[in-house]
Amino acid sequence: MVASGEQLLGFDFGLSQIGVASGHTGSGLVTPLEILVCRDGGPPWPAIAKLLEEWRPSRLLVGLPLNMDGSDSELARLARRFGNRLNGRTGVAVSWVDERLSSREARALSRESTTRRRHDEIDDLAAALIVQRYIDQLGR
Repeated sequence: MVASGEQLLGFDFGLSQIGVASGHTGSGLVTPLEILVCRDGGPPWPAIAKLLEEWRPSRLLVGLPLNMDGSDSELARLARRFGNRLNGRTGVAVSWVDERLSSREARALSRESTTRRRHDEIDDLAAALIVQRYIDQLGR
């Protein structure tokens, strides 16, 4: 069980971009933060370190893009590797969140938003959905 008032930082892992969002279990507030661009085939660790320093989360959330049958996709295996590396670099606990269909939901939210976004600029919204799902699961 997670203590109330926990600061969260969620990641929507991708090979070219990583969406990031913050959330708080006490207030339930979730905020899309930014989209980080991957370079040289890897995550932008300096940018991630800066976000971790700024937000000081007590838990990191990484979305798992599972197949519809619940099995790991290739991207889910890479997301697990990313999360394990996050934990190894920071010592902050990592939890995994099933993110099936979160990109579809993020696109729908983007279309409904008054702020226009390109179709490839939804990763921070997908990260916010990952954080929201985690918070919602705590309430069950």
